[in-house]
Amino acid sequence: MQKIIITGGAGYIGSHTAVALQQAGFQVVVIDNLSNSSVLSLDGVARITGTHPLFAQVDCTDLESMRAVFEQHSDSVGVIHFAALKAVGESVEQPLLYYRNNLDGLINVLTCMSEFKIPNIVFSSSATVYGVPSVLPVTEETPLQPATSPYGQTKVIGESIIRDTVAANAGLNATLLRYFNPIGAHPSGLIGERPNGVPNNLMPYITQTAAGIRPILRVFGNDYDTPDGYCVRDYIDVNDLAMAHVAALRHMLDGATGVSTFNLGTGRGYSVMELINAFRDATGVDVPYEIVARRAGDVPAIWADASLAGRVLNWHADTPLSETLSSAWLWQQNSEK
Repeated sequence: MQKIIITGGAGYIGSHTAVALQQAGFQVVVIDNLSNSSVLSLDGVARITGTHPLFAQVDCTDLESMRAVFEQHSDSVGVIHFAALKAVGESVEQPLLYYRNNLDGLINVLTCMSEFKIPNIVFSSSATVYGVPSVLPVTEETPLQPATSPYGQTKVIGESIIRDTVAANAGLNATLLRYFNPIGAHPSGLIGERPNGVPNNLMPYITQTAAGIRPILRVFGNDYDTPDGYCVRDYIDVNDLAMAHVAALRHMLDGATGVSTFNLGTGRGYSVMELINAFRDATGVDVPYEIVARRAGDVPAIWADASLAGRVLNWHADTPLSETLSSAWLWQQNSEK
């Protein structure tokens, strides 16, 4: 059984990817500092798959602790690096926190991979690397515009760090996955997005407001240059996203070398208001909302051309939006029990 290290594996995308990997026959080792996640998510992974991932509570910015984990699991065939701070607005307010955490963590992962000869890394990148694109949808060849937030800039710099490191290290391979907007939960309702404190992402804010945990959903701006004035995003089911990591890893294990880059999205953009209305249609639950000022760092509209991932990885995001929204609501209801 091939072993994979997942940093940030107790988090939202990480826990769903742990499920996908274990169901695909891999052994999973999770590294997570639990700063914005819970070890309970790994219990959920175990309930879904029948196997509890191995777990080390370690911060990726602590190089010596990381070395100890990598030494113990030096037989791993790859690393999936999720661990990072990810709130756009917070990154604008605390840029040094984001640069230190996200870049130091990545550098430590690459250092340990080099020392212990682990050959493959899948990097959790982001559509934020495209900045405010001049043409939509964006492809992997779309020129990168200046990132609109320090968070986005850490992904731009992170990709560059990986490319330079792969170029300097024969035998090291990387896949950069540029996510659009992951939403939803596992259909079992056993794992999902569980942010600490007030959510920074739209979907858990919607479900928590629908559940009465939050009094009202704040919608940041309705005066964007979009068809209805609201920000437009490409919302991808988190389970589809998780499967892309399995496909990317297998692509490298099957012999792909160097650095590959893929967009992960549905190819369809929905506005914030369209998503709110789609949630109501899928669940029958109305969400009270108010329009507030724009949020610093938000891009007006972006959605993906993910056809390259379809051709090369044989991967497609095909879960209907209604199913994704229903799973998010089931998770919210289960997480209150």
